[in-house]
Amino acid sequence: MLVVLLLGFSAGLPLALSGETLRVWLADRGVDLGTIGVLTLAGLPYTIKFLWAPAVDALDVPWLTQRLGRRRGWLAASQLLLMAAIVFLGTRDPVAAPLIVGLGALIVAFASATQDIVIDAYRVESLPTDEQAAGMAGYVAAYRVGMLASGAGVIGLTAWLETLGLGKAAVWPIAYAVAAAMVAVGLAAALLAREPAAKGVAAQPGSDAVTRVYDAARGAFAQFLSRDAAVAILVFVVFYKLCDALAGTMTAPFVITGMGYDKGTYAAIVKGVGLGALLIGGFAGGAVARALPLITALWLGAILQLISNLAFVWLYFQPVGAGALTAAIVVENFTGAIGTVIFVAYLSALCNSPQHTATQYALLTALASTGRTLLSSGTGYMVNALGWPLFFVATAAAALPGLALMAWLQRRGHFAPLDAGRNGM
Repeated sequence: MLVVLLLGFSAGLPLALSGETLRVWLADRGVDLGTIGVLTLAGLPYTIKFLWAPAVDALDVPWLTQRLGRRRGWLAASQLLLMAAIVFLGTRDPVAAPLIVGLGALIVAFASATQDIVIDAYRVESLPTDEQAAGMAGYVAAYRVGMLASGAGVIGLTAWLETLGLGKAAVWPIAYAVAAAMVAVGLAAALLAREPAAKGVAAQPGSDAVTRVYDAARGAFAQFLSRDAAVAILVFVVFYKLCDALAGTMTAPFVITGMGYDKGTYAAIVKGVGLGALLIGGFAGGAVARALPLITALWLGAILQLISNLAFVWLYFQPVGAGALTAAIVVENFTGAIGTVIFVAYLSALCNSPQHTATQYALLTALASTGRTLLSSGTGYMVNALGWPLFFVATAAAALPGLALMAWLQRRGHFAPLDAGRNGM
């Protein structure tokens, strides 16, 4: 359980470094909104990580696997790559070379997505069934702390360094180097962990690497696609959190550039108070997921996410002040966390084939991340065209296709069997 907790911190750490913290850095250096929006494409590896998830299941890492085992070897390899990538990203100049910054963020996201694949597999294989819920709760809490460290922590560190007289061009490389050092928490967990019993794809005698990867991928995808309305389910996974993802992409530029809040206030409220709202919302979402049928909980989460985006419309018309920003962030993070926990319960219910859990979960979470990566890449241009209030109204409207698809799946009886299987676990 302690290892899972430490791995949760390591998993949450890099997400902001190639996402929201990166956008704060770019906004702080005066990069235009269009470029900031396009650079969200650097998060593409989170969307397509299912493509190499079978390789993680089927292949060994040279030297490391022989000494640590397959899961721990992949963990150590992804974390070492992650540390190097974060340092590389932090030492680039976003004003002079935005494309190189994008490349660095892409490498960070790739290493992070690979780490996520391995951690998910390790957690499922290491914890007994009666400890999965507690393990996931600790993992999510530590994940949020990792996000806080790479969000408010890194941003607050740059603000403090500036008070010491360092310029904007100097503070960000230092902050990113500190973030890279924090990945050592996950590396220590990988070294201290026990290798789980071998599961998943068994190597056939004489089979080569390509054959093993192909067999792993074919089995996982074929089993999932044999479901009724499988394609509609995958599209629904993309759309459910879309409105939340679109608004989240532009939260940092809106607060700092659009409203004029300073970085210190942003770090304290958006990342500090916001974390508290996220954790409380997570516990509330867990209670809702246990108390209500799955489809009822999904409807509640989706509607709350839609309504919460309008809090930023309200904030736009308020005078700049800590109280108004706190109110908007608490509403957004609390409702977003409820929706996320309910959604994760749905994704977990979909992964009901133990031999394919890692690859199928990677597929579903990759699709779920499409909103904050590929589909969010044009949000900067949307703001320029619509203005901030209409932009957030448009993000709320982006929830409507997901609601319509959920209603269609409900009429087909998609959710009832998942609820029965979930309650029977």
